[in-house]
Amino acid sequence: LTMSPAMWKWTCLVSHLLLSTTVSPLGRQQPLHPKRPFITFTGDQAEGNFNHLVVDERTGHIYLGAVNRIYKLSSDLKVLVTHQTGPDEDNPKCYPPRIVQTCNEPLTPTNNINKMLLIDYKENRLIACGSLYQGICKLLRLDDLFKLGEPFHKKEHYLSGVNESGSVFGVIVSYSNMDDKLFIATAVDGKPEYFPTISSRKLTKNSEADGMFAYVFHDEFVASMIKIPSDTFTIIPDFDIYYIYGFSSGNFVYFLTLQPEMISPPGSTTKEQVYTSKLVRLCKEDTAFNSYVEVPIGCEKNGVEYRLLQAAYLSKAGAILARSLDVGPEDDILFTVFSKGQKRKMKSLDESALCIFVLKKINDRIKDRLQSCYRGEGTLDLAWLKVKDIPCSSALLTIDDNFCGLDMNAPLGVSSMVRGLPIFTEDGDRMTSVIAYVYKNHSLAFVGTKSGKLKK
Repeated sequence: LTMSPAMWKWTCLVSHLLLSTTVSPLGRQQPLHPKRPFITFTGDQAEGNFNHLVVDERTGHIYLGAVNRIYKLSSDLKVLVTHQTGPDEDNPKCYPPRIVQTCNEPLTPTNNINKMLLIDYKENRLIACGSLYQGICKLLRLDDLFKLGEPFHKKEHYLSGVNESGSVFGVIVSYSNMDDKLFIATAVDGKPEYFPTISSRKLTKNSEADGMFAYVFHDEFVASMIKIPSDTFTIIPDFDIYYIYGFSSGNFVYFLTLQPEMISPPGSTTKEQVYTSKLVRLCKEDTAFNSYVEVPIGCEKNGVEYRLLQAAYLSKAGAILARSLDVGPEDDILFTVFSKGQKRKMKSLDESALCIFVLKKINDRIKDRLQSCYRGEGTLDLAWLKVKDIPCSSALLTIDDNFCGLDMNAPLGVSSMVRGLPIFTEDGDRMTSVIAYVYKNHSLAFVGTKSGKLKK
C-alpha cells in the first residue's frame, strides 16, 4: 500500500498485519483494541525516505526500498538483511555513465533513490532499480540480498534519468518454457533520445547473462519500445508520461498514466495545459509495439470532475459487486483514486473520489476505436503525436478482442473518455492509495489518505 511521502518518512506501517484483526468470522467489523500498538520499523534517519515496499506472498517477508538501502524484514518488521546501494560518485549529466566511459562533468557523492522494487518469483530474486548512473538495476537473491547481477554495459541498461521514486513502473510477464519479459514504463525527463517511455526487456534466467534487460526485439527500424518524439517537447516543453500503476491481464499488459495536454477551453482562443489520466494497453506478445493504444479515463459525481489519477489496484469483482455491474465474479475490476480537476499534477486538490472500472468495458471501447480506425475514420489522435496528426488508414480485416495491431495505425489514441463509477468521495483528506480484494463474495477496498489514515 503506497502512502503519501510524508507518511513514508522514517517509519513504515504495514497495514496488512492488522487487517485480519478487523474482520470477525461472520464478516462484521470489530474495533481494534485501543491499547494494541502498531508494529513499526524505523530506518536510519540520515538516509532519507522509504520509497517502495513489496511483500513476498509465499513467506510474508517484506522488502523495503529506501534511499541507499534495501531492507529485508520479517512479517513482524524485524530486520533480517540489509543491502547498501549508495551513495556513490556520479553526475546526472553523464550519459552514458562514467562507469562505461569517461565523463567530463564533476562527480560528487550521490544518493541512490530506489525507483522500482519487483519480486521475480520464478527465479527467487529481487529486481531493485535506483537513480544512480541514469537508472540501473540490481538483481538480488531473495534469501540474503546477495547481488546476483548488475547489468550496466549497454545503453539499454539505463532505464531513466529521473531521480524520483515514483518514476518507473515494471510488470513481469512469466512463461513456463522460456525466459520471462519485463515491461518497463518510465518518465523520460525531457530525454526521449536516451530513454523509451515504455519497453519490453529480456528477463534471463542467468542474472549475469549478456542479454539481461536487452530489448525483446531490436533491429534498425523496429524495436520493443515506444519513444516520445522530440517534436512533442517543442509544443509542451515539460511533457512527460507519468506511470501510476501497471498490471497484466489476459493477453495484455496495462499501465495507468498521467500526462499533460494542451486544450482550448470553451470560448477561448488560447490553449492551456491540463493533465489527462490515460490507460495504456499493449499485447504481451507484440515485439514491435504495434498494439499500443491509450484511452482517457476519469470520474464524475454530482457535476464534479475527478481527473487526476492518484493510485489504482486491480481486483476481481466478487459475486455481489458482479451482480450490480452485470459482469462475472471473476471479471477484472480496476479500483482507482482520482483527485478533483485536471490542472495541477504536483499540487492535487484534497477533494478525491474512489471509482471503479470494469476492464472488459475499457477493452470494448478500445476494440470499437480500432475497428473505426481500420475503416479509415479519423486520426491516430495521440496528444504526443499532435505535431503530425496522422490519419487512420483503411484495411479490410477482422478485429477481435485480442487484436494486436499491424505496422499501420499505431500508436493509437481513443478520444472519448471512459468514465468510472464513483463509489466514495472524500473532501478534506485526499485519498492517495488503494488496495482491494474479495472476502466471502464481498468486494472490500482499503484506501490510504494524505494525513496517514487507513479507511476500509
